[in-house]
Formats: sequence, structure tokens, C-alpha cells
Amino acid sequence: MALTREQMDRMIDEHFGYESRDDVEGVLRTLAPDVVHDIVGSPAGPTYGRENARAFYEGLFADLEAGKVTCLKRLYGDSFLVDESVWEGRAPGRPFGIEGKGRALKFRLLHVIEFTDDAMIKRENVWIDLAEILKQLPNE
Repeated sequence: MALTREQMDRMIDEHFGYESRDDVEGVLRTLAPDVVHDIVGSPAGPTYGRENARAFYEGLFADLEAGKVTCLKRLYGDSFLVDESVWEGRAPGRPFGIEGKGRALKFRLLHVIEFTDDAMIKRENVWIDLAEILKQLPNE
């Protein structure tokens, strides 16, 4: 059964809300137990299963201060959505292997999210505008 746009919006907004509060447990609760979590281009490759996504979120929350995500556009299909957003905050750690030094950071994200029938995230693919990050966090 296809989910409604409202059901998908509710879940992805909940997921982003947990991310904005650096709440690892909350984020993991939005993921299906057998989730495929894929940060495209990551040397580690995709992870499989909710618990295997934990390390990514723990690292991400250490590297980026609780930021703000602003949705620019969403496209919908049967039980999936594509979300184009902008993340804005600070980089106290080493986001994506780049020394942040606490500098301000703003970049685009593209999420492709597939949902289970009960609106949990079963696949999360994320594309990050790394070129923009490199411009803002140059090696010094």
C-alpha cells in the first residue's frame, strides 16, 4: 500500500528533527531494523541494519553542531520521496574528513528515502554537496 505525502513528510520531518537535536536514539527509531543507509561516496560504503547506522550518526553529531535543515523541494512517489534541503550550522569536528575548526558551514543535501508500509525509513541515500563544503572549509 502506498503511503500518503503527509505520512512520508511526518516521518522525514521527525527524522530531521532528531538529527537537529543530535538524538542518535531518536534517529535510529525512525529507521527500519533492516535499513540500508548509504551516504553516497563514503569510503565506508552503505551500512545494513539500524545498529550499523549508529556509528555514522555518532560521528556526524560530533563533527557538526546541531544545525538547521531547510527543505527546498520534495518530490513524491509510491512510498518514497526525494528531499532537497540546505543544512546550516557549525563544524567543530572533522565533517567528511575535513577539519572544521568551529567554522560556519552551509551546504545542500539530497535525500532519496524509501519507506516501509508502516512509514519507517527502509532505505536512505544521501548526496552531500562536498564541493561547497571544501570551499567553506579549506585546508589552511
